[in-house]
Amino acid sequence: MFAITLVLSAVIILFGSITRQRVRDNERIAYERAVLQALPMDLPPNMGPTQIHKNYTENISDADDSSAGALRYLQNDSLVAYALPIQGPGFWAAIRGVIGIEADKRTITGIAFYEQNETPGLGGEIIKPDFTQQFTNKTLARTGTPIQILPPTAPLDENSVHAITGATQTSTRLGKFMNEQLVHWREEIEKNQ
Repeated sequence: MFAITLVLSAVIILFGSITRQRVRDNERIAYERAVLQALPMDLPPNMGPTQIHKNYTENISDADDSSAGALRYLQNDSLVAYALPIQGPGFWAAIRGVIGIEADKRTITGIAFYEQNETPGLGGEIIKPDFTQQFTNKTLARTGTPIQILPPTAPLDENSVHAITGATQTSTRLGKFMNEQLVHWREEIEKNQ
């Protein structure tokens, strides 16, 4: 039994070391895809990893002091939008995503997630268009909570979206860390102007 365990453990360790770089590459592409999806870009559907990386490197500039930690989407050297990485605890594990914000620093261009392990059919619905498309063209409130995630039957305004039915904890946690990071970003970007 000890020998079998030793051999099987060695095989698992070997496969882990062989696939480590591929896993990192896939994580990078997932992040780059989320950045591109959150921004107002005309992208072909079903882009492969090479196309995603090419679009990302050609259109996205690194964060600097003036962007307060957000990536910048530039066209002809003019700022079009910011891509603010967001992350925090979900119901089961960390949720990581990107929220796109126009150069006006108020209008949301989109939101996309590249890592989440929420319950499929419930909290896992945060990656679906039914949820993410609600954020497009919403406006960050000037004071207080930038974007409210309200119960599914509540009336909406320019600063709110509906939560996912049956995923109260995921929706609440996402709203909490997303808004904390948006408030912090807004404070930092105002300081740097």
